[in-house]
Amino acid sequence: MLRRVWRHLITTRWHLRAAFPPAALDHIEAAIHTGEVAHTGELRFAIEGALHWEELWMHRSAAARAQAVFNQLRVWDTDLNNGVLLYVLLAERAIEIVADRGYRGRVTEHEWRAACAAAETEFAAGRYERGAMVLVQCVDELIARHFPDTTGHQNELPDRPVILR
Repeated sequence: MLRRVWRHLITTRWHLRAAFPPAALDHIEAAIHTGEVAHTGELRFAIEGALHWEELWMHRSAAARAQAVFNQLRVWDTDLNNGVLLYVLLAERAIEIVADRGYRGRVTEHEWRAACAAAETEFAAGRYERGAMVLVQCVDELIARHFPDTTGHQNELPDRPVILR
């Protein structure tokens, strides 16, 4: 517990900006926009440097925080119930995927975790932008398999990554 708290205390906004500078956010946004051409799914990418001390005190996990962010950003609010949140908690180098109910019975937990694992490998090496791009690409491929775009759908959620706190 102390190690976790320490990691969150020392992860500052500077660390967040160093890992994901504006150019990296531009590249992630472009990748999301390009990927959504092949499917009707909607991706949101959220990055958080560290959890607030109250969340740490309550032992809130990265997965629980990702679910809260999914709701906060209204990723669930799409016509086909096929929104997906890609959540990064920098202090823990944790990646969580929260998918809307349209993916139940289509994409397995193992497939989502494989996408996270590929990105976590890059994060562990300090290649955050590359990890984000790998994550977006892997998730785009999963979505395109189940929700291919045959009609030219409208973009329902912003493609720009959101920086939290």
